[in-house]
Amino acid sequence: MLMDDEREKLMVLRQQGFYCSQMILLQGLEMTGKNNPDLVRAMHGLAGGLGFSGELCGALTGGASLLGLYAGKGTPEQPEDPRLDFMIQDLVKWFKAEYAKQFGGIRCEEILAGNGQNKTTRCPLMVMGVLQKVKELLVENGYDLSGLEE
Repeated sequence: MLMDDEREKLMVLRQQGFYCSQMILLQGLEMTGKNNPDLVRAMHGLAGGLGFSGELCGALTGGASLLGLYAGKGTPEQPEDPRLDFMIQDLVKWFKAEYAKQFGGIRCEEILAGNGQNKTTRCPLMVMGVLQKVKELLVENGYDLSGLEE
């Protein structure tokens, strides 16, 4: 998918009232051809740094959740995939290197620094970056982006 196409889709999702964590999951669900409003609704709890408390960035937690959508345990019979924790750890390490120094941390409160303009510039940048990084991690670990492993 082209970056401009992805950016446009994310802008539309934001205009529809979705938050960073939800936008990442919606893009991931689209990659798999699935629709899951319940999951998207659950992701709302991560918005604004865990319920708008300013804690951990929703783009980062959304990215970890998207990795879990592909690699997490979903049924009692399904074994855990040890790659999941490593992919999430790689995502966090990358996120810190990419954004923490630049924006002052990995918590929403730190990233936004009380400036509404930061939300319109930093958040879309981070959502796009996290989405791209998650795709890279999944491909590097043998996942087909078009469908979940069963």
